[in-house]
Amino acid sequence: MIHPSTEVRYINDAKGYGLFATGRIACGTITWTLDKLDRVLLPEEMDSFDEKYQQILLKYSFRNNQGNYVFCWDNGRYINHSFDANCCLTPYDLEIAVRDIEAGEELTDDYGYLNIIEPFEAAPEGSSRSVVYPDDLLIFAEMWDKKIEAAFPKMPQVDQPLWSFLSDHTVGSIQAVLGGKRELLSIRSCYYEGAKIIGPAV
Repeated sequence: MIHPSTEVRYINDAKGYGLFATGRIACGTITWTLDKLDRVLLPEEMDSFDEKYQQILLKYSFRNNQGNYVFCWDNGRYINHSFDANCCLTPYDLEIAVRDIEAGEELTDDYGYLNIIEPFEAAPEGSSRSVVYPDDLLIFAEMWDKKIEAAFPKMPQVDQPLWSFLSDHTVGSIQAVLGGKRELLSIRSCYYEGAKIIGPAV
C-alpha cells in the first residue's frame, strides 16, 4: 500500500513514469507497507509463468530476504531508483521517508536494497556509485541504517495514514523499538543470501 498523497506522472521517454508527492510527506512517515493485496511469489511460482508474465513480474517486484518476489498491486510499483533516495526499506515490511519530501517531488528508492536479480547502470547523481548490484546491502547497510535510525524516532510525531494497514506483528515490533524494549533491526536483515554477484569494494 503506497502513501495516499502520491500520484503517477510521466517523466520522459527514457525514464518512463515515476511516483510523485501531491502533498508534503514528513521525514519518518511510512511511505509504503506490505498489505494483504500485495502478492508474494515463491521462486517456483515465478518459474511457472510464461516469459511474458515473468518480465512484467520482474519489472514491478522486488525480492525479500527469503528470495520471494513481492509484487506490488498499486502505484508503489512506479517508484524509481536513486542513489540519493528519499525513501528507505526497513526490516519491518515497510518503507519510510528518510527526509522531508515536498509536494511535487518524486519518491525514490535505492534499488541496491531490493535484492535485484542483475546489476544495472544508473545515473550517478553525484554519487561515487554508478552501478546497482544485487548484493549492495552487504556493502551499504551501515549507510542506510544511519538514515533509518535518524528517521525512525519521528514516526510517532508525524501523520501516518498507512498505520491501519500494518499487521499487528509489525505494530508491536515498531512500538517495542520506539519504547526502547528492542533494538532497531539493521536493514542488512533484508538481504537475500542467494544473491551471488559481489559489487566493488568501497
